[in-house]
Amino acid sequence: MSTEPAYDQQLVSVIVPVCDRFDDLDRLLAGYLRALDASSITFEMIVVLDGSQAAQLDEVRSVAARDPRISVVALARRFGEAVATTVAYQNANGARILTLPAYHQVDDAAPALLLAALDHYDLAVARREPRAGGRLEALRRSVFHRALGALTKSNFRDLGCGARAMRRSVLDEIHLSGEQQRFLPVLADSRGFRVAEIAVGQSPLDRFKGVYTPHDYGRAGLDLLTMLFLVRFARKPLRLFGLIGTVTAAVGVFVLAWMTVERFLFKVAMADRPLLLLATLLVVLGVHLLALGLLGELIIYTNARQTRDYRVDRVVELRGRSPAAQNPEGQYSADQNSASEQPVRRTAAAPEA
Repeated sequence: MSTEPAYDQQLVSVIVPVCDRFDDLDRLLAGYLRALDASSITFEMIVVLDGSQAAQLDEVRSVAARDPRISVVALARRFGEAVATTVAYQNANGARILTLPAYHQVDDAAPALLLAALDHYDLAVARREPRAGGRLEALRRSVFHRALGALTKSNFRDLGCGARAMRRSVLDEIHLSGEQQRFLPVLADSRGFRVAEIAVGQSPLDRFKGVYTPHDYGRAGLDLLTMLFLVRFARKPLRLFGLIGTVTAAVGVFVLAWMTVERFLFKVAMADRPLLLLATLLVVLGVHLLALGLLGELIIYTNARQTRDYRVDRVVELRGRSPAAQNPEGQYSADQNSASEQPVRRTAAAPEA
């Protein structure tokens, strides 16, 4: 018998993580409540304060006192938006999740558009159109998303928008850590969920007045490398480290071979040449990278039975299987033998709202 809790299929759990950046929460939450009420949506709202923000806590408490649908969670210290979102999700009761940013990004019609998209998709991501901002900001966004698309084979254009609607199964299967909440659509896409960007209006109050520092750009570059590894090489690290290690070692071996030819045929000394040290280091580095890839493959192989990076959309027909052929969670469900075929879930192209 399943011990999983039953979630309200009609209830939408709205998550608002309050982290480093936030606007006037009283005004912001009041706007969200008006938009959700106008859409005739049955919802609960969970506001998570990331860290000890006494002023914001009092502000949110005053809003929650006027509306019993609002719950407030305050974390002991700052853990990041991914942790705040996870904490709210673990305390949510709805089968559908709607995340909204703690600052103005989208107009009042966006929540209803995103939730309506869940009739066809597992995850709906807001894309603000038309987008305000200068040419430099547009160029920065374009470079970031194009680089991400080249590395992960994804096609998203506004991952900076925090307004997203999803089925609960998305967060059930994808563990968020660090700053990965920004890349949730990319991770869900690689997992086999149906993901789409939905064009929504941008809030007239959506204005970022800060300045991006070299540290911010450095973190963005590291985030891109993280996504490259998680999406394309998490289950096959030897392909990444093996390729780099092979090329590195091959260059070192070629240089050593050429220096050996020079030594014996042209009587060129080797001992006093820095190139000899460089070539040796390249060979050693290449071997180490190959060993690192092999070690990663060994770790994945020994833990493959406990982890999976795929999802089954629907069992079309599976009759007469043995009791040992259970699903990855070890539970057997009789309705999985259903012969009602459904379309295979694929990542959808970004539709227009």
